[in-house]
Amino acid sequence: DFALWKFSPKGATRQMEWDSPWGKGFPGWHIECSAMAMRFLGQTLDIHCGGIDHIPIHHTNEIAQSEGATGKPFARVWMHGEFLLMNNAKMAKSAGGFVTLADLKDKGFSPLDYKYHCLTAHYRKQLDFTWESLEASKTARRRLKDASAALAAEASRAPRGIFSERFADALSDDLNAPSALAVVWDALRSDLPGGAKKSFLETVDAVFALDLFKLERSSVPPEVAALLERRVRARAGKDFAESDRIRQEIEKLGYLVKDGKDGATAVKK
Repeated sequence: DFALWKFSPKGATRQMEWDSPWGKGFPGWHIECSAMAMRFLGQTLDIHCGGIDHIPIHHTNEIAQSEGATGKPFARVWMHGEFLLMNNAKMAKSAGGFVTLADLKDKGFSPLDYKYHCLTAHYRKQLDFTWESLEASKTARRRLKDASAALAAEASRAPRGIFSERFADALSDDLNAPSALAVVWDALRSDLPGGAKKSFLETVDAVFALDLFKLERSSVPPEVAALLERRVRARAGKDFAESDRIRQEIEKLGYLVKDGKDGATAVKK
C-alpha cells in the first residue's frame, strides 16, 4: 500500500494529476498527512492521534516517509483510539450502522451528552453505543449541571486539595477520563466547602468542556438547584428530617427529587 508517487494510468486522465520528473501522476495517499502536519506543526509532532485501524498501514507509512525525509522522530506520543461499537459491530458509515449528531438532536440529546458518554470509557477501550447508555450519560451530565447551578452563587476558592490532585493524576495516567469523572462525583459527594466545589467544577469544565455552568432552558431554576445543594448537606449530616422537608419544598415548586448513586437531581413534574 506504500507509495510516495503513483503514476496515472496510460490513456486515461485523472481529475487530479501533475507532471513530475518521474512522469505524470499523483502523490500517494499518505503524503498529504505528512505534508500538512509539517507545514503547520513542524517536523516533530507532540501528539499524533487516530484510530487503531491506522496503525498497520497509514501511520506506519507516515512514519516511514516523514522520518525518511527529516531524519527526526515524526511524533513523540501516539494515541490510538479503539472502535465505537453499535450492536457489537464497528460503527461505520460504509456499513450503514452509524448515528449522526443530527440524529442525536432529533431524539432530544445534546452533542455534549454524547461527549460525556465517550468520557465514560478509556480511549483505548471499545465503547458500545446504545440509546439507553446515552440516556444514562444525559442524566449524569444534567446532574453535574444542576450541581453547578446550585454552586453558581458561591465565591470560587482555589481547590488545592486531594480532589484536584486525583483529577490531575487520572488524566496523567494515559488520559484516564473514566477515573477523572469518578473523582468529580467523589468531590460532589464530599464535605468540601461550596466555593471549593465550584472552583473544582470550573477546572473540570475547562478540561472537559461540558458547559456545566451554561444556563439552558432545560436546567432547573436556581432556587431549586440551591435547595438540592442544601438537601445534599442535610443528608451528609444525617439530618433526614430536614432532608425530607427540603424535598417537600422542592415538590411544591413543581419538581420531583430523584436520588441516585451519583447524587440527586430534580425533574419537572
